[in-house]
Amino acid sequence: MCGIAGVRRFDGAPVSRELLAEMAKRLHHRGPDDSGFFSDGPIGFAHTRLSIIDLAGSPQPMAGASGTTTIAFNGEILNYRQLRAELAYPFRTQGDTEVLLALYELHGPSAVAKLRGQFAYALHDAASGETHLFRDRLGILPLYYYADSAVFAFASEIKALLPVLGSVNVDHESLHDYLAHRSVPAPHTLVRGVRKLPPGHHLVVSADGSVRASPYWELPREPEIRSVPPAEAVRLVEEALTASVRDALVADVPVGAYLSGGVDSSLIAALVAREREGGLLHTFSAGFGDPRVDELHWAQKVAGIVGSEHHEVVVTAEDFRDGWAKLSWHRDAPLSEPADVAVFRLAELARRDVKVVLSGEGSDELFGGYPKYRFAQATRLAGAAPSSLLRRLEKALPASGARLGVALRAIAEPSYAERLRGWFAPFTVAERAALLGGPAARPVPAPYRTGRGDAVRRMLYADSHTWLADNLLERGDRMSMAASLELRPPFLDHRLAELAFSLPSDVKVRGGTTKWVVKEVARRHLPADVVDRPKSGFKVPLDAWFRDGLRDMAYDLLTGPTSFVGKTFDRAAVRSLLDDHDSGDRNEQPRIWTLLSLEVWHQTLSW
Repeated sequence: MCGIAGVRRFDGAPVSRELLAEMAKRLHHRGPDDSGFFSDGPIGFAHTRLSIIDLAGSPQPMAGASGTTTIAFNGEILNYRQLRAELAYPFRTQGDTEVLLALYELHGPSAVAKLRGQFAYALHDAASGETHLFRDRLGILPLYYYADSAVFAFASEIKALLPVLGSVNVDHESLHDYLAHRSVPAPHTLVRGVRKLPPGHHLVVSADGSVRASPYWELPREPEIRSVPPAEAVRLVEEALTASVRDALVADVPVGAYLSGGVDSSLIAALVAREREGGLLHTFSAGFGDPRVDELHWAQKVAGIVGSEHHEVVVTAEDFRDGWAKLSWHRDAPLSEPADVAVFRLAELARRDVKVVLSGEGSDELFGGYPKYRFAQATRLAGAAPSSLLRRLEKALPASGARLGVALRAIAEPSYAERLRGWFAPFTVAERAALLGGPAARPVPAPYRTGRGDAVRRMLYADSHTWLADNLLERGDRMSMAASLELRPPFLDHRLAELAFSLPSDVKVRGGTTKWVVKEVARRHLPADVVDRPKSGFKVPLDAWFRDGLRDMAYDLLTGPTSFVGKTFDRAAVRSLLDDHDSGDRNEQPRIWTLLSLEVWHQTLSW
């Protein structure tokens, strides 16, 4: 992967190389191997390169054979060899970047539909006067932009836009979204004026300064369900996932795999090992020194089964305290999950041996892996339950009842859309309004309202567009790129995603078993105790750390006289959260984390 940035001025003034260099400097971690610049009067591109394919060639920004096109590309086109063989074009390199130029020059912007892989790129066409931006279908790679009457600017990360913006301000309308998601769904961000190109979108900047974005690919809103028996569904998923893993191994550098010991990463590791046919495979795991959440012994077991050379790192409270600000800078937003810090430490570990790593991200949101999917129908029908009673029950729960509390909070929300997002929301609708002094100005994001089909499908549709794209994939990209490591999630090949949304829900949640079809695929490659053990996830023991090693930090940052959170939100309510958690009576870790992450992020920016 790489870093891209660019500026287009509409007043005719030239784009300076100094400005492009300053933007690129902030993306050095995304591409420490090389950098390059292109400028032509009022337009300029910058590129930082992490060399994965065609290591000695393919410098960027790259010009097309026509002499009128220029590209800055971040990502990997996994089917570039097949595409290259089909194109009558005077290629000068051996890489995938030039394939994008050839496709555009021969077929125009619609050629993006031919791509497989993960990508975000900008292409300027001097002949038409248009600048095109593209982002991959599922949103694996990021792309941000800013536009006003004088300038359009884009970058892989928000920090690279700051030299263009000059000064920045918090978008207070996005704070409601942040409190509901621990991230901000596209197209918005927490920085006023900066927007996120949604997944699967194509943006066009015209010579007159107009900007328009539209989808070139979408997950189907309306269900088009295949009539397939369960055994056939298992065969189809195994076939598609195997093809995706095979594609994901395309690289001219070493490729490894994350291995938590959970079913998704274990299955990916097993399929990679099969493709490698006994070749060296490096796998990587993180632990926390806490037997309640550690899964290292499961990862070790699977590493033994697949025959990998296994590596481990233990993450501590000190890692959180010492790395929080640095990683917030890399994230360009509050760290959305406690696991963000652990994922970075894992990426650091992996980067010692490989340059590319595969992960199991996306399986839960495509195939129904979270426990909440068992309650999808209850979520849909829960509006008949008295919300006040459910809230009182949740408030009365002890700290040990946190999981039940999540369910009660979600199904007590006032609308179906809010109940759908309530399962992952740290703060309820009422709590958000109380903290911010009023209701949200924006409606619930569209994916919670526009998905169709049965209750499981609607939940999956919403989660794939929000929780996955704007939270987990942002985390995966930023934390891996902070270590200059490329992350590839084989479950998010768009062909597999399309297959997942065409399968009936009863092969995803079946007989009370979540992610049934994936587990049946895994059963062909892994022992039953690995496949059938309860889902744990990448848990961090912050509930204990907030009463011990991180306690004073939390109080100081959230209640101190210069606290952004203290000034912006209801200070008494924030103090009450801290006190309730410290007493041990309630587990307020998700809410404390959400507020602390916002505070730490705010302190990292130059306001």
